[in-house]
Amino acid sequence: MEVQSIVSLRPDAPAPHATHAVTNQAPPRTGLDEYGTNLPLAQAVRTFGAAWHEPELHDIGALVGSERFQTSAELAHTSPPVLRTHDRYGNRVDEIDFHPAYHEVIGAAVSHGTHTAGWADPKPGAAVARAASFMLFAQIEPGHACPMSMSHAVVPVLQHDPDVGRDWLPGLLSRSYDPRLIAPGSKSGLIFGMGMTEKQGGSDVRTNTTRAVPLASDPEGRSHLLTGHKWFFSAPQSDAFLVLAQAEAGLTCFLVPRVLADGTRNTVRIQRLKNKLGNKSNASSEVEFDGTWAVRVGEPGRGVPTIIEMVNHTRLDCVLGTTAGMRQSVSEALWHAHHRSAFGARLADQPAMTAVLADLALETEAATWTSLRLAHAYEADSGESEAMFRRLATAVSKYWICKRGPHHAYESLECLGGNGYTEDWPLARRYREQPVMAVWEGSGNVIALDVLRGIARTPRSLDAFWAELETTAGASSVLDAHIRRVRQELAEDLRDPLAAQVRARATVEGMALALQSSLMLRHAPTASADAFVAARLGEARGHQYGILPRGTNAAAIVERHFGGAI
Repeated sequence: MEVQSIVSLRPDAPAPHATHAVTNQAPPRTGLDEYGTNLPLAQAVRTFGAAWHEPELHDIGALVGSERFQTSAELAHTSPPVLRTHDRYGNRVDEIDFHPAYHEVIGAAVSHGTHTAGWADPKPGAAVARAASFMLFAQIEPGHACPMSMSHAVVPVLQHDPDVGRDWLPGLLSRSYDPRLIAPGSKSGLIFGMGMTEKQGGSDVRTNTTRAVPLASDPEGRSHLLTGHKWFFSAPQSDAFLVLAQAEAGLTCFLVPRVLADGTRNTVRIQRLKNKLGNKSNASSEVEFDGTWAVRVGEPGRGVPTIIEMVNHTRLDCVLGTTAGMRQSVSEALWHAHHRSAFGARLADQPAMTAVLADLALETEAATWTSLRLAHAYEADSGESEAMFRRLATAVSKYWICKRGPHHAYESLECLGGNGYTEDWPLARRYREQPVMAVWEGSGNVIALDVLRGIARTPRSLDAFWAELETTAGASSVLDAHIRRVRQELAEDLRDPLAAQVRARATVEGMALALQSSLMLRHAPTASADAFVAARLGEARGHQYGILPRGTNAAAIVERHFGGAI
């Protein structure tokens, strides 16, 4: 018997009809070349010697700008990794199950060398090229950037210890993504994680309690068994990890493989995955070691100096990742404002909104020039002066740019109104994502105090920083006055260590704004540079985005950051 609908049984019922038409909504922001539409990034790539990489950057830009990649990015976050401690028979396996979309994202990133391409072929501009590639992928899907960053950052540590590095570097330098949990020597590619902090100490790693006991069977004394824990163990699905543990000579750096050379699982017991505010696609964990095999990396008792090389590179990637997030944020805000109208005009053409969009764009451009200037200082042939510059500039920029990220994401989100506050648009996810870059590898006070320690231990690093700013001496009286004040106050503070600590944040903020302003004056259009300097350092500067100096051509600034995407 055929079942009739209720409507068909009521001949007097009105015919179904549309309740409304969907209008005045921005179309999906897909099908764009995210490199080709990012004029400041492209100009910085050329300025700092990586123009030869532009064909691949356009390929990456088209990939991450595609609807498929953006869908994969969303799936990787809405279907986060799941810990599976045991198999169905009760055997301990400690495996992380990821949505296939995550593997698609990270596989694409590895194939384009966002992890180690700069080390695999260290020609001029290689560090800048890798940085730009990393930023494009992180702009759309930030969670995978954590293992990519650590895989990049571990390479110089292993290069300094060739006895260990020869077993791991070939796999790290590969562009093949191989997520299988098998013997590292049988894999086509490797990725790395890191475990430094413990419950009782956090950033104070010298209080670590994990113990390392040498194996009597190893006459060279490199092999150890670890017992203890790690409170934050990043990317536990990785093939190996650098960790810190207390050995006979003191705190020492060790490499812990996930799977041993004979194919058996090392004892890395994953206790749980962190329930994080954001960064949902990336697995972060707590682990226990119980007779866990490890090999020493670097000199005994020199754990912090050994692993700090890795930390410096991951701090750089925190800057790159935050800047990539700023680009996503301002791009979404610009797209919405150009496609939506209210009160008789497009949002982007209304002066108050134009000022906000322009200010967000200025922040992003300053971060972009800073990011690639820092990457340039990490080139293989950069020399001693650049090494001195990056010693302070990386920490200074990490502090400031990463601090600016969450507010920048929020203000961009607000440009979308109610849409921005929903999980259907990417800016809610980005707002929750940005704080991790400020926390990871040293939160605000840790970084600010590290700048003071760097100045005390290596005075030449401060000389190199001031020398960088001298390149624009006389270009802006506002910047010149700012630099004089920062230098004078820092000199006074350094005579009183307690006062220096109290003012550490003010010092680092002043140094960061000086560096950004100098870079904008050197490389950005004059109108943009002048507006940035006045808005950040001038007497009329405000505390929110959208407060620009009188006479700023906000529309031109907006067009610079959106024009290619029309």
